[in-house]
Amino acid sequence: MATKSTTALETPLREQLDRLASFEPGTGSVISLYVDLRPDQNGQRTHVEAFLRHSANEQVRSLSGQQRADFDRATERIRQYLSESVPKSTAAVAIFASTAGDFFEAMPFGVPIEQPSMHVGPVPQLYPLARLNDQYPRYAALLVDTNSADLYVFALGAKTRRESVTSDKMRRTRVGGWSQARYQRHADHWHTLHMKDVVDVLDKVVTHEHLDRIVVACDEVAKPILMEQLPKHLADKVIDIVNVDVKSIAEHELLKETMDALRHEDAKSDAEHVQRMIDAWRAGGLAVAGIEATMRALDMRQVEELLIAARPDRVDGPADELVAKAQQNSARIRFVENDDLLADVGGVGALLRFKV
Repeated sequence: MATKSTTALETPLREQLDRLASFEPGTGSVISLYVDLRPDQNGQRTHVEAFLRHSANEQVRSLSGQQRADFDRATERIRQYLSESVPKSTAAVAIFASTAGDFFEAMPFGVPIEQPSMHVGPVPQLYPLARLNDQYPRYAALLVDTNSADLYVFALGAKTRRESVTSDKMRRTRVGGWSQARYQRHADHWHTLHMKDVVDVLDKVVTHEHLDRIVVACDEVAKPILMEQLPKHLADKVIDIVNVDVKSIAEHELLKETMDALRHEDAKSDAEHVQRMIDAWRAGGLAVAGIEATMRALDMRQVEELLIAARPDRVDGPADELVAKAQQNSARIRFVENDDLLADVGGVGALLRFKV
């Protein structure tokens, strides 16, 4: 077996969210800017400056004196970053800038932010960032056949790690005077050893990267051999097995195939989690529904998983505050894309760790 590794050293978005959620309010405000940087039909980004100018003008209407000067200074710093420092491949960026002090943080992404926005408040606005983390999660994609395997870790629509496992191919001609049956037994044994090597690498990567979802891409020959070797703790993380031509599929095609599988699974599990929450809430169990009850549960650090509408205008209350509190409490956050699922409870509910 030969193994090679290439790793992109990026801070997981969950850790960046945790850090921003712990931000302590100061004397000034924080500008939270989410910008779509995809070029227009002419290959230009002129819409970015227009959006920034319009958003800034909306905010300064209520400012004067030193507050206005501080805001202008912060927006000029943002404008300079956008014009000079954004990589050309960037599809979107989130920027957090303090109007008082040196705090300035920019996060370029290779995936789009569908709803550009500017927010000004005492702490960073995290709802769009947390939703992006939910839309493009970190997961393992295993591309495998009976001779080789490539294990990818994808996050935010890009590769962050790759591990390759290769084994010497067997000769397809008979060895010596071997019968076909003996040859087949030898081939089966070799394939099993190969899959053991693959599973060993998969286990190490999933453990090291703290991944909870795996998508397998393989052919029909490799599928039963792999699944026979997967231990339960890994098999439980496999959300789908997609049938692909392992030899010809390109990396971007693999990303699309596996992301489609994730989205399909998310839609199914959204409905299951919401129904579980509503059933437990109605039975007086470990769940709450509605803005007030959910906020109280977050204040008491009871929440295991926050279920919230993907569109903040579908939440009957301060959506960003709910998300920030959940992030501070290390609760899971599930953005529910189907508006109808949470409509009867004001767009939000939660599964609880305990009840008081």
